[in-house]
Amino acid sequence: MEYSAKRIGKMAFYAKTPSGHDIYMDAKEASGGDGSAPSPMETVLAALMGCTSMDVVSILSKMKVNDYEYWISANYEYAKEHPKVFTNIELVYHFSGKNLPKDKIEKAVNLSQERYCSVSAMLKNSVDLAMRIEYEGEEN
Repeated sequence: MEYSAKRIGKMAFYAKTPSGHDIYMDAKEASGGDGSAPSPMETVLAALMGCTSMDVVSILSKMKVNDYEYWISANYEYAKEHPKVFTNIELVYHFSGKNLPKDKIEKAVNLSQERYCSVSAMLKNSVDLAMRIEYEGEEN
């Protein structure tokens, strides 16, 4: 398989994914770019949140859990020296709704992290990756 990225500006790059989608990346001005697009590290974090979120939503759907609001956030730290890799990432899974089935939600999140999310699986080898679930606005 092959995948490439083309330089389109000072530090800006464009890639067309194997599935035909466009991705743009750029560096911050302080790093010689224009800040016109997410940095590569930002896209890694977005990929992690997207991967695990798609797992969680899919698993919950199979469990017939559909009446909830969901979003994910991440707290993270970088290494102070180069390479400035992520050293810690905490994923926070946010759920809101009435009578949330916490046991099913916890199972879905754990399955994503322990079995299905390929991005998590790669990052776990080099990053302290933690997770927690927050239930907001519950009316149980």
